[in-house]
This record gives sequence, C-alpha cells and structure tokens, in this order.
Amino acid sequence: MPHIRPIPTLTEKKLLELETRANQIRKDLIEMLTVAGSGHSAGPLGLADIFTALYFHVLRHDPKKPMWEMRDRLLLSCGHVVPIRYVAMAHAGYFPKHELMTLRKLGSRLQGHPEISHMPALENTSGPLGDGSPQSAGLAYIAKKEELPWHTYCILSDGELEAGITWEAAMFAAKYDLHNLTWIIDRNNIQIDGYTKDVMPLEPLRQKFESFNFHVIEVDGHNIAEFVDACRYAQSIWEHPVVIIAHTIPGKGVDFMEFDYKWHGAPPGKGPEDKVARNKQRETALKQIRTLGGTIQSECE
Repeated sequence: MPHIRPIPTLTEKKLLELETRANQIRKDLIEMLTVAGSGHSAGPLGLADIFTALYFHVLRHDPKKPMWEMRDRLLLSCGHVVPIRYVAMAHAGYFPKHELMTLRKLGSRLQGHPEISHMPALENTSGPLGDGSPQSAGLAYIAKKEELPWHTYCILSDGELEAGITWEAAMFAAKYDLHNLTWIIDRNNIQIDGYTKDVMPLEPLRQKFESFNFHVIEVDGHNIAEFVDACRYAQSIWEHPVVIIAHTIPGKGVDFMEFDYKWHGAPPGKGPEDKVARNKQRETALKQIRTLGGTIQSECE
C-alpha cells in the first residue's frame, strides 16, 4: 500500500488565511476577465473557495517543480471555468500574477480552455465537456496499479453530467475500486442555456452516484472548512471512488451575478444590464466581493 500524505487539519488561523485568499482571488478574477473582455464569470466565482482550498491546503504539489512525479493530480473537466484555476495557480507561484492579464490573448499561455502543452501541471486539455472524468479515472487506475502515492482529483460541472461519457467513466472507476480518485461536482444548478432543472434534471444526483458504487459526500462549496474535511474524509475510503457534491452559488460574491445563468459565459463589462450598467459592472463587482464566513473587507485589500 503506497504511503499517502494525510491532509493537515485546518486551524482557525489557516482558515482565515484561506478565506482572505479566496476573496483576493475573486478580485483578481474580475480584473482578468474585464481586461480580456471575454470569458466566464459565474462558475469561476462560485469555485473560488474550492480552488483556494485545493492549492493552499489540500493538494500535494510544488510550484517550483510543477511536474514533480509525486504531485497530486488535479484535472479540470469543465474547461471553461479555467480562469479561476489560472488565478489560484498564479497566487500559488506557478507564474507571475501580471501574466493573468494576458487571458485569451493571441500567443498567451492562458487560453480560454486549458491547453496542457501551454502550461505545466494543468494535467489535461479540456474543451469537450465530460472528457475529464475518464481521464482522471485512467490516471487513478495507473496510480493504483503501480502503487504510486498521489491522489487524483477532478472538478466537473453539474451541467456536463448530461454527457454519457461521465457515467461510463463512473462504471470504470467503480469496477476497479479507485479509492485514490475524488470527483468534485460543482453543483451550481446552472448551465449556458438555463437552469439544470429545466435543461436536463439531474436529481436525485446523490442516489445516482451511489447506484454507481461511489461514496458520496455533500458539502457547502463555500464553506472551506467543510470542503477540507470532506477531502480528508475521502482519504479514509478504501473500497470506492469518492464524489464530493459541492453546492455552490454561481457568481458567488457579486450580488448582481449570483444565481443568474446569463452570467455563465459573460465577463464584467459585457454581461446583462438588467441590474448594473456594463460600464459599472467591474467597479460594482469589486465592491461587492466577499467570502462566506464574513471575512472583513479591509483584511483583503
């Protein structure tokens, strides 16, 4: 049995640091998307707390050695939310923060969907929704077969669960008892054409995964302590792959974006104007950004 690095327990001091970091990451995301004039707002804002927890507490990784063989693997299946991953990686030290302002520019490493050949440790190229789940299952299978100690995580959107390839991958993961695989579902209830309940209902989602022989954990995706505990608990499951269903608010932290599917693929300055005029969207978003748990705004300046 390979040696697994236990995820450290979370102290109150570290939790405050993570909440403060998530707040700043949201701010940098807004600035990056505004400069790009293109990209997705709702999903990335909703995933800020999870990416902060992963890069600054959960993952075993080394930004100075991005392709370190013993690193945990983090795959992104829903590639359109990659801006939040870029910001988290920049904060972690994978590349300079000023490079964030090249998002979607010609020749930039920071493309609108992640391209594995452009940036180390992205782990996978993801454009077609659903592809990350079988890729992550394959990596976890290799690690288990060769008794390697790294863990494989994969972030999926709830909308992409409509893709049949996800359930084929789930069958594979369960067949081989890939206990070293954790899927994280961004359950924000929206997709580009509307709300998931209207486009293609997913419930009962928990029971679906349980019927595929996954161990299911449900969390508040904005409660960093709860999410870290779920990742720690996943390490103790030795007979099944694990799925963490993280309930999130699309557009989290910006009142005029929250719960609104029309912000799925729109950046500040080009989004719907029913609440805030486009020329005020960046400024208003930056003023409104907050984290669950009430991090004081001045702490994040």
